[in-house]
Amino acid sequence: FLFQDNRIHTSKYNILTFLPINLFEQFQRVANAYFLFLLILQLIPEISSLTWFTTIVPLVLVITMTAVKDATDDYFRYKSDNQVNNRQSEVLIDSKLQNEKWMNVKVGDIIKLENNQFVAADLLLLSSSEPHGLCYIETAELDGETNLKVRHALSVTSELGADISRLARFDGIVVCEAPNNKLDKFTGVLSWKGSKYSLSNEKIILRGCVLRNTSWCFGLVIFAAGPDTKLMQNSGKTKFKRTSIDRLMNTLVLWIFGFLVCLGIILAVGNSIWENQVGEQFRTFLFLNEGEKNFVFSGFLTFWSYIIILNTVVPISLYVSVEVIRLGHSYFINWDRKMYYSGKATPAEARTTTLNEELGQIEYVFSDKTGTLTQNIMTFKRCSINGRIYAGEVHDELDQKTEITKKKEPVDISVKSQADRTFQFSDHHLMESIKLGDPKVHEFLRLLALCHTVMSEENSAGQLIYQVQSPDEGALVNAARNFGFVFKSRTPETITIEELGTLVTYQLLAFLDFNNIRKRMSVIVRNPEGQIKLYSKGADTILFEKLHPSNGDLLTLTSDHLSEFAGEGLRTLAIAYRDLDDAYFKEWHKMLEDANTATDERDERIAGLYEEIEKDLMLLGATAIEDKLQEGVIETVSSLSLANIKIWVLTGDKQETAINIGYACNMLTDDMNDVFIIAGNTAIEVREELRKAKENLFGQNRSFSNGHVVCEKKQQLELDSVVEETVTGDYALIINGHSLAHALESDVKNDLLELACMCKTVVCCRVTPLQKAQVVELVKTHRNAVTLAIGDGANDVSMIKSAHIGVGISGQEGLQAVLASDYSFAQFRYLQRLLLVHGRWSYFRMCKFLCYFFYKNFAFTLVHFWFAFFCGFSAQTVYDQWFITLFNIVYTSLPVLAMGIFDQDVSDQNSMDCPQLYEPGQLNLLFNKHKFFICMLHGIYTSLALFFIPYGAFYNVAGEDGQHIADYQSFAVTMATSLVIVVSVQIALDTSYWTVINHVFIWGSIATYFSILFTMHSNGIFGVFPNQFPFVVIGNARHSLTQKCIWLVILLTTVASVMPVVAFRFLKVDLYPTLSDQIRRWQKAQKKARPLSSRRPQTRRSSSRRSGYAFAHQEGYGELITSGKNMRAKNPLPTSGLEKTLYNSTSWIENLCKKTTDTVGSFSQDKTEKL
Repeated sequence: FLFQDNRIHTSKYNILTFLPINLFEQFQRVANAYFLFLLILQLIPEISSLTWFTTIVPLVLVITMTAVKDATDDYFRYKSDNQVNNRQSEVLIDSKLQNEKWMNVKVGDIIKLENNQFVAADLLLLSSSEPHGLCYIETAELDGETNLKVRHALSVTSELGADISRLARFDGIVVCEAPNNKLDKFTGVLSWKGSKYSLSNEKIILRGCVLRNTSWCFGLVIFAAGPDTKLMQNSGKTKFKRTSIDRLMNTLVLWIFGFLVCLGIILAVGNSIWENQVGEQFRTFLFLNEGEKNFVFSGFLTFWSYIIILNTVVPISLYVSVEVIRLGHSYFINWDRKMYYSGKATPAEARTTTLNEELGQIEYVFSDKTGTLTQNIMTFKRCSINGRIYAGEVHDELDQKTEITKKKEPVDISVKSQADRTFQFSDHHLMESIKLGDPKVHEFLRLLALCHTVMSEENSAGQLIYQVQSPDEGALVNAARNFGFVFKSRTPETITIEELGTLVTYQLLAFLDFNNIRKRMSVIVRNPEGQIKLYSKGADTILFEKLHPSNGDLLTLTSDHLSEFAGEGLRTLAIAYRDLDDAYFKEWHKMLEDANTATDERDERIAGLYEEIEKDLMLLGATAIEDKLQEGVIETVSSLSLANIKIWVLTGDKQETAINIGYACNMLTDDMNDVFIIAGNTAIEVREELRKAKENLFGQNRSFSNGHVVCEKKQQLELDSVVEETVTGDYALIINGHSLAHALESDVKNDLLELACMCKTVVCCRVTPLQKAQVVELVKTHRNAVTLAIGDGANDVSMIKSAHIGVGISGQEGLQAVLASDYSFAQFRYLQRLLLVHGRWSYFRMCKFLCYFFYKNFAFTLVHFWFAFFCGFSAQTVYDQWFITLFNIVYTSLPVLAMGIFDQDVSDQNSMDCPQLYEPGQLNLLFNKHKFFICMLHGIYTSLALFFIPYGAFYNVAGEDGQHIADYQSFAVTMATSLVIVVSVQIALDTSYWTVINHVFIWGSIATYFSILFTMHSNGIFGVFPNQFPFVVIGNARHSLTQKCIWLVILLTTVASVMPVVAFRFLKVDLYPTLSDQIRRWQKAQKKARPLSSRRPQTRRSSSRRSGYAFAHQEGYGELITSGKNMRAKNPLPTSGLEKTLYNSTSWIENLCKKTTDTVGSFSQDKTEKL
C-alpha cells in the first residue's frame, strides 16, 4: 500500500503552486481583471491616447506587492507547520529505539510514548507500564475534554510489555476503516499468530492526545498521514477569506465600469455627430486629403479611447493603498503592548493582513470554554459546614473581594508535613474548629478524603503525588489534605488517610459510582471502631431529596449558602453521610451481589439498590470550587455585550459545567426572564421543545414555521428583524450536542436559528468539532452576519476556519488553533481591545479612505467628460500625460495613506470605555452603496467646479501684461493646480487625528506638485528630454502662476468646492451629532473615568433556586478501583476483611469503555496534580 507522509499542511502554497494559485486568487478581484482588460486596450494604437506603461506599471506593482504579502503570510504558516512536523518521537527501527521526526513516521511503525508526551499519529495501543495494558490519555486537543480517559491494549499484545526484541518481531496485520472524522468510533481487525482480534475506539490513541499518569506505552501506527489522522480530518479546509468591503468593492467596480460604458456611449455618439456635421470642415482646414471618414467607426474608436481615459475613476493605486493600509494595521496589532502577555512572553499576532477592517463589524462571537474562558485551574474557595460559611477569600462590607493583606494572613498550614505550600485559605475559624475537634467539621473533611477516585503514589523524593481523574476531585482532596486529613493510599479493599497526624485505615465495602443521571458518588466504609458509614457527595438538587426529615433547618440554611455560592459562579457539591446498621448492610450487600450476576435488567436493579441505601442522609454542608476564569473575562464579556456583540459558547463540556461558567462570566444571570434548555433525544422531541420555547418567547398568537416553508432570504431577514424588535427581556438558550444534531437538520434549523438569535446568550454543550463549524456556518449563511470564532485547541480548528475571523488563544499546550487562526494572542481579555480598538479603528480608517479616494478620483476624472464637449469629442486629455500618471502615485498617495493608517475619531481608551461606538461597523454605516453614491455626487460636483469656473474665468480674457492667457496649457495648469489644492484641503478637513506625518504628507505633497510642475515646464528638462516633454510654451507654468487672476481663479474654485462640505458638516455635527462627535468634543478636556467592574445585584428568578452544581467526573472509575485492575503489583491485595462489591470481572472494562464513549464531546478539566 502507498501511504502519505505524516506531515501536516496548513499553508496554502508551495514553490510550484504559488504563482498559478496566487494569480488565480488575485484575478478573482474584478478590479485586477478590469485593469488587465484596459492594458490590452492600451496596446491598440488606434484607440489609445495614453501610453501602455501608465497601466502596466501599477498593475504589476500591485500584483507583486499582494503576492509578496501572501507569500509572507503563508511562509509563517509553513514555519509553524515545521515546528510541529519536526517534533521528536521514539520509533522502533532495526530493533532499536531511535529519535525520529514526526513527519517521517510511517504507517506500521511502532512508537514509544512517555508520560506527558503528545501522540504523533493515530496508534493501536500494544502495551503499557500500567497493569493489564491500561493507559490514561487526555484528549483536550481533540474534543476539548481534560478529564482522563482510559485506553487498554489487547491482552495478547499487552504481554509484549517493554521487550524491544519481541516488539520488533511483532508482525500483526491491521485491516480497518478508511480515514474519517468520527472521534468516538473506530472499527478494525488485528490478524496475528493465526487469530483475529476485534479493534474498537478503546484500543486506539489518536494524534493530538497527551499521555497522562502512565510512564510509557508502545503503539502501532495506524494512520500516519497527517491529513488522514482524525485530528486533521476534523480540522477542515483552509478557506480563502475575503472581507465584506472587498466584496462590496467588487460590486462597485462593476457599477463603475457600467457607468464608464454609459459615459463612453454618450461621448461616442457625440463624436459621431460632431464628425458628421463639423469634422469635414476641419479636415479641409487641416489639408487632410484622406477619403471620406466613417463617422460611425470614428465613434466606435472614440468609445474605447474614452474608456481608457476615464479608467482613473478606479485607479490601480487604490488596491496598492488598501494593501499598505492593511499591512500597517496588522503591525499596530503586533506592536500593541497592551495585548502582550508577559506571563508567557506572548505578543498578539496578526497572522493574516487582509481581514483587519472585518474586525470592526463582528456581530457574533463563538467561543470555546475550556482554556479560552477558563484557566483549567480548580481552586477550593468556600465551604459551608453545619450551617456556617468558611470563606477562602476576604469580603469587605460591600461584598467586594479584597486581597489578603498583612492584617488578614492566610491560614498557617505549615505545621503539616504533607500540606501543599501553595494552598491559601484565609478563614482562620476553620482551623480553630479543626483544632477544637468539631465533630461535624472533622466528618466533613474525612468525607472529602475518602469519597473520591484519586490514586496516590510517592515519587523518588518521597513526595506524595495525586493522580486525579477530574480536577474537581483534585481540588477537594487537596483541600482536605491541607486541613490535616491527608489521603495516603488505597487498595481495592482499603483506604488509608492521615487524620491530624494519625494514620487510619478504612475498609472499602462498596463504591457507588458517579454517573450523569445519579449526579452523585458514594462510598461505604468501615472505620477502625467497626462503624459502617456511607459518605456521599453530589448535586444539591439530587442529594437534598435523599436527606432525613430532621435536616430541615440545616437544609434551609445550606440552601441559602449554595445560592450565594452559585451567585458567585462557583461550582458546588452537597455533602452528606449516613450511619449504617451492620445487619442491614449485609442484607443490602447480598442483594447487590445478586444484581451484579443477573442477566436481565442488571443496570436497573443496581441503580434501584443504590437509591435504596442512599436515603435518610444527614447533611454535613457544601463545597464551592472556582473554575478559575482567565483574567478579565467578565469585563470583556460585559463590554462586548454593550457593543451589541452576541457571544455563543460552543463547548464539549457537559451541561452543568457549561451553565456554571455561563453564570460565572455573567453571560447568564439570575434575573433573565427565562433560560430555555433543549435536551431532546429525537428530532420530534427537539422540534417540540423548540416550539414550546418559541411560544414562551413570542406568545401563543404567533404562527410558527414548521421548517418546510421556504421564503425568499431578504423577506426572511426582514421578518427576523421585525420579530427581534418585538422581543423584550433577556433570554438564554442551552442546547446539548445530541439535540443539536437533530436541530441542524434542514427542517428544524430555521426554528433553531430564529430562537437562538432572539436570545441574549446561547450555550451549546457536548458538541463535536464538526458541530461547532456547522453552527458557525448556520449563522453565517442565514443571518448574513460577520462572525468570529475563538478557541485554543485542535477541536476548535473547524470553527476557526469556518468563521469570517478565526482567533487562536496561544500559550496553551496545543498549537493547532493558532496555526489555523487569522489572529492570535494569549488571553481572552485581549479580544475586547482587538475588536473595540483595532477592529473599530481599522474599519473607520478603511471607510474614510475609500470615501475620500472615490471622491478625489471622480473629481479628477470627470473633468475629461466636461472637456469632451469643447474638444470635438476627440479623446483629448485635459491634463498633460505626466500629471495623469503622477496624480495618484505621487501627488495624492501619501496624504490618504497617512489618514488610512493613523486616523482615529476617539482615543483607544474612549473606544474601550464606550463600546456603543462599535455599532456603526455592525450596521455597515460608514461605507456602503449609499455612501458611495454620496462620494460620487460630491466628486461630480467638484469636477464641475474645477472645469467650469476656470473655463468661465478664462473665456475671452487677457493677462496683466496684455497677452492672451486662455491657451490650452495655461488652462490645464490652472485646473491641475486647483485640483491638487482642493483635494489636499478636503483631506485636511477629513482628518480627525493629526500627527507630524499627516502634516508632512499633506503640505509636502502640495510642495512636491509645484516642484515637479516647474521642473517639467523648464528649459533644462526640455533640453535633456525634448521628446518626453514637448510642451508648446516653455515656462508656461511659471508664466501662468505669476498672474494674480490665475490665483484668484484657483481660490474661487477651492472655496466653491469646499464650502458646501464645510457648511453641511458643521450643521450636521451641531444639529445631529453622533456618539463619536459627542465624545470627541470633550475628549481632550476630560478623560472618561472607567467604571468599576462590579457584579449586578443578583435577583433570582421566582421559579426556582438555581443550583451551582458542576462536577467534571467520568463514570466507571469506581468500578476500575474496586476491581483492582489499575493497582500496581507492588501493592499486595489484603486477604482479609468484609467481602467488597465486585462487578463481573469480564465486563468491567467494557462498561468503562462504553461509559467513556457516552461522554465523548463533554469538556471537563483534569490534570495530574503534583502536590
